[in-house]
Amino acid sequence: MSILSNSKTFYINLIIIISIFILDRLTKLYVIYLDKLNSGSEIISSKFLNIYLIWNEGIAFGLFSLDEKNFYNYLTIFISIIIVFILFWIIKSKGIQKYALSMISGGAMGNLFDRIFYQAVPDFIDLHINNFHWFIFNIADIFITIGVFLMILSEFIVKER
Repeated sequence: MSILSNSKTFYINLIIIISIFILDRLTKLYVIYLDKLNSGSEIISSKFLNIYLIWNEGIAFGLFSLDEKNFYNYLTIFISIIIVFILFWIIKSKGIQKYALSMISGGAMGNLFDRIFYQAVPDFIDLHINNFHWFIFNIADIFITIGVFLMILSEFIVKER
């Protein structure tokens, strides 16, 4: 029975990872297409949300965005190693942590793909209130954030027990 349930959760986690990766790729490709169509101008502009393409060469929220190619390559290798560790961690984890790590993994793989093939990650979602703008992000970042939030939440729930 244990083997059957383990293989079932394996496939569920695999579906989560692949679905997030595909959703992320499709949205990025669509925004890149619209950006070319609009010659780089804003794609959508509203009271709280703007959609326009920027290329992030750093890590989360543009941190460590430098012109140094060696640093960029080392950072990409480091991110790849972290993703491998997360995949092993998924195997050893239980409950909500498995799904949270799958979300983190799917989003991280989406951004890693862009780092390798574009040498930058396309970000395009700009949430704002008046002149306060949050960092510009993408679909992969949303799932990474939700996964991290669920991991933190699960730690509090486990500590409570």
